[in-house]
This record gives sequence, structure tokens and C-alpha cells, in this order.
Amino acid sequence: MKLRDLLKGIGYSFMEGFDCPDFDRDITALAFDNRAEFPEGAMFVCIKGTKYDTHDFADEAMIKGAYCIIAEHPVSVSEYQKAELVRVVDSEEEEYSPSPVVILVKDTRKTLSFLAANWFLRPADRLITIGITGTKGKSTTAAMIRAILEKAGYKTGIIGTLGVGIGEEYLHTNNTTPGPYELQDYLSRMVDADCRCVVMEVSSQALKQSRAAAITFDYGLFTNLEPDHIGENEHADFEEYMYCKSLLFKQCRLGIGNLDDEHFENVTGGASCPVEAYSVLDGADSNNEKPAVDNASDRQILKAVNVEFKANSGVLGIEYDTKGGFEAHIKLNIPGRFNVYNSLAAIAVCRHITDDKNAILEALSATQVLGRLEPVKVSDDYTLMIDYAHNAMALKSLLETLRAYRPHRLICMFGCGGNRSKERRYEMGEVSASMADLTVVTSDNPRFEEPMDIINDILTGVHKTEGKYIVIPDRKEAIKYCMDHAEKGDLIVLAGKGQEDYQEIKGVKYHMDEREIIADILKNRG
Repeated sequence: MKLRDLLKGIGYSFMEGFDCPDFDRDITALAFDNRAEFPEGAMFVCIKGTKYDTHDFADEAMIKGAYCIIAEHPVSVSEYQKAELVRVVDSEEEEYSPSPVVILVKDTRKTLSFLAANWFLRPADRLITIGITGTKGKSTTAAMIRAILEKAGYKTGIIGTLGVGIGEEYLHTNNTTPGPYELQDYLSRMVDADCRCVVMEVSSQALKQSRAAAITFDYGLFTNLEPDHIGENEHADFEEYMYCKSLLFKQCRLGIGNLDDEHFENVTGGASCPVEAYSVLDGADSNNEKPAVDNASDRQILKAVNVEFKANSGVLGIEYDTKGGFEAHIKLNIPGRFNVYNSLAAIAVCRHITDDKNAILEALSATQVLGRLEPVKVSDDYTLMIDYAHNAMALKSLLETLRAYRPHRLICMFGCGGNRSKERRYEMGEVSASMADLTVVTSDNPRFEEPMDIINDILTGVHKTEGKYIVIPDRKEAIKYCMDHAEKGDLIVLAGKGQEDYQEIKGVKYHMDEREIIADILKNRG
């Protein structure tokens, strides 16, 4: 790509002491990792990270052959100037004169997002883009939106915690929202695969790091907000976490939010677009003339009413009616009041894209999400489910949801991840022991901590209650214990791992899929 095309829409200046850029020069690659190899003539973007700053390696990038360096401030080139500027090709020395240029920008992270978008020819402009932010519910809501749009004839890509879905292909990702280069690459692949829409989870970290800054979302969606991802290398405090969530509403054309969440106005109040809302509370009135935010005077509130919990043949579900611009009777074959919110959010978005009501109803009734209140059929006598709940807010919501179905006993098995907040462990222990009839404390991803140290932290919270509990450090044995001691009418939830098919110990990810463990237990019983 020509340098002038790659820099389109980006403000910049030049570092003195280097040649003026040749804007007609072809840039061979977009690079941002000094450890990686890249071809001669590449553009290298310097990024200041939490552990080290690649501005310090600008001279190394020049020696490797980068033609253009993107930086936030003048970079040290002493090593570059001292270098003999030779490279070894086929074991022979060859003179090498890259004549590099250094281009200065205000924010290299944000600039990288726009450079990546230009590099892949701005694929988001050729898609209907839906961005979802919030503490929980993102994955389920995204899956519901995708299912509805696919049912209505819109081929839809998906990006989030469960990976990247392009047609039938699913790709693993390390982050809920990939880095800017990978993100634009995935969007480009979706365009090439004839996708018409993309629905993606936009994490607070992604918003903080401007990974999706080059995208103006057609629809921005806020699910809910509670303290999470606060700590070293994440967010300094809840206020920063909340502010980062709000950034989505400064880069979308229409915002939609959960009116019942106490932080609704904090997240959507500074929106640069109109804002609509949805609600499951009786106090929300679709004829309310008072806007929740200043620019939302034309907003409709989509409301769920007549909510009923259903349990048929061991399948937990829910039904409700909607009003406020979309009137229908909704049936879900997954449990939980929060799934009323998730499905309502999906409707609130999809009604703007399709008028196929049957597609909405059919897709929602068929929705099952991997690791999100996922039922695993093991017996007619009791119900077993797998869920990703891995913080106190999610666990509380999960147990409240399951308690509404009036089980004989509610059994909760969970652990906590290593190298994460101890407060989360205390809180989860207290929540489970307070709300479940039996808590089975086990291991999750201990990472570089000792499992029993984590378990003892959990027990600090458990001991604040009178709840019954048992400790079984081996997660496989803990699952077997739950199944072996199940009573008729019990509801057992295995929390924390969800869709994950591994257990991380001392930096190594060992294969461990709870579905396979359950199948093996049943098989060994004969």
C-alpha cells in the first residue's frame, strides 16, 4: 500500500533529522512487535505497553529494514546511527541504506487502529457493525443477535470470548476483543466471506487501548455494569472501568442500553448519538417523555412483561411478552432473568435491521450458548449445567436464576483463577455459601499459585456464612462427587470454566473439558 493511502485520515508531523517521506513509496507490511520478523520497507508502530515500550527499539526496527517509524515522541537512534548498516544475505555482506523516516502522532495505539483499518481497506465500512459492552451477558447476547440475523438471511460474523466465527469456521483468540491488526484482518475475512453483519464484544480493555477506535459502530449496546477487571494491568478503579465502557457510545450511530442498570446514565450520558433503552422493571414506561440522557428524547423503551419461569422435562426455560415498538410472546429454552435482559437486548438491536418477527422468535427459542447455563443431560432425576460465572456478580445472578426454579437442592461447584484478585475469591465464597444448599470448592486455573492457597482464600468468604460446603481440590473428582451424591430434584451447576477446554497450571494449559469429564463418569458407571 502507498504510504499516502496508509496515512489517510491520520494527523501527523515529522521528526527532524530524517528524510522527508516518499508518500508514493509502497509499504510492504504493518509491524508493531520488534521481536517479529518483517520485510524491508515495512512501517513499524511503536507502542508503550505495561511492561516495556517499543519506542526503545525503533533503531532496531530501522536496522531490520523498516522504512517508516510511527512514534509518539522523537526516538533515540544512536544505535542506528552507529550501526554499519549492513545485512547478511546468503552469507555475503551487502550495503544497506533504508533511508527511514520517523512520523510523530499523538497516540500510537489509536493510530495503529486506523492504520490497520486502512491496510485492510476499511472492512467495517462494508458491514453492519454491532458492538456490545458490559460486565456480563455479552457472549450470550452476541450469540442471540447472530442467530436472529442469520435466521433472517443476514450472514453474520461474530467476535468475542468464544472466538471468531466466520460462516462455519471458528477461530480461537486470546482476547475478547482482538488487537487492532487482528481485528481488522478478521473483519476483512468476513467481507471476503460475504458477511453482511458483524456482532462483536467490545471489552473495557479494548476501549481503553483503542483496539476498535477506527470503527464507527452502527449499533452500540450496553448490557450492565459491576466492578470487575480492576487491578494491576487492568483498570485502576471502578470509575476508570466505567469510563472506558462509556467510550463505546462516542463511536456509534445508535446507542442501546439497559435502563434498569444503575449505571445506565453514567455509561450512556455522554453519548454522541441517539440512545434507546430496554427494561424488565415495572417502573419503565414506554410512553415516558423524560429522556434517560439528553439526546434520547425520541427513545422508545422496549419492555419485557409477564415474565414466567418454566421447567419441563428437566429443561429450564422462560417466557415473557414485549411491548414498546415490538410486541411478541418470547420463549427461551434457557433459564434466567438475565437471559430476559440478554434476549431483550438482542431484540432491541435486531428490530432495526430486520422486520422478520418469525426469525426473531425462532432464533431465540433455539438459542443455546456454549458454557452459558449450558445443560448437560445426565439423568431424569436431576439437572446438571455448566456456566462461565467467574466473579461474584455473575455467580450471584446465576444462583438467583436457578433458585427461582425451586430445586430440591441447589449445588454450586466452583474455584477461582490464580494470579487474580483475592477479593473476588472472598466474595465468590460468601455468595455461593449464602445462596447454594451445598458449595463444592475446587480448583479452576491456578496458573502460578498453589491451588490450596486459592481455596483457602475462597473459604475466608465461605466461613462468613453458615452454608454447607466441602473441599475437593481436584476438579474432576469434584464433578464426580456432585454427580455421585445428586438427589432427585437437585440442580447442580459447575461454575467458572464455561466454554474453556483447558486448565492452566504453572504456565501450561492442560486439556480439560467438563463435558468430556461428565461423559467419562457416565461411561465408567456402565
